[in-house]
Amino acid sequence: MLRHILSFLLFSIITLGASAQEEEHYTKEFGVALGGNFMLNDVNAKPYGGTHFSGGLLLRFLLNPRMAVKVMGSYNIIKGDTGNAENFYPVTDENGAVGRLQQQFSGGITDVSATYELNFLPYGYHAGYQGYRRFTPFIQMGFGLTYSDAGKAFTANIPLGVGFKWKIGPRINMALDWTMHISPSDALDNIKYPKGIEASGFRNTDHYGITMLTLTYDFSKRCPACQRAER
Repeated sequence: MLRHILSFLLFSIITLGASAQEEEHYTKEFGVALGGNFMLNDVNAKPYGGTHFSGGLLLRFLLNPRMAVKVMGSYNIIKGDTGNAENFYPVTDENGAVGRLQQQFSGGITDVSATYELNFLPYGYHAGYQGYRRFTPFIQMGFGLTYSDAGKAFTANIPLGVGFKWKIGPRINMALDWTMHISPSDALDNIKYPKGIEASGFRNTDHYGITMLTLTYDFSKRCPACQRAER
């Protein structure tokens, strides 16, 4: 009798251990993002100069352990003043006196973008025979849409960036995400051509960088048959 009980317990432990190492795969992540943004425009030419708050939501479609498509919507506070710019913008008043151009802007940029992410390492919680890693850097690029309520401007943008992902639990992910959004518009800050140089293509236009710390949760389990087929 005792031998049967011990055999049953040993079998249970082995079975549970094997189950614990069998990673469940999911097709999507949903989460929140918090961070900051800066603009490269007629007022600021330094990365992270005049950084302001950013926040958003994201949905990530997991194609496989190395590739994903991320859809993110964010709102980014922007502010600026030509009076604080390093470059001098001369203006002449009605009396002929030369002074500094004084223009301010404040508001927000709403950004919706879809980016393709390529992980440097296969991403997963358990290493297994596939060699998954809980931490991986990644690169990303895609397409986005921008609306600035400061300049009442709507335009497209090209997001390019890098990041680092960390799977802190079987279904919990944290990432540091950076993207530079290249815009063909010079109206996002509502300050146009202060040096008399008109925008052309992506030259002398308003761009913005967003750095986010994201927290996401895996959902929508992939079917077991699909997992076996992939292996």
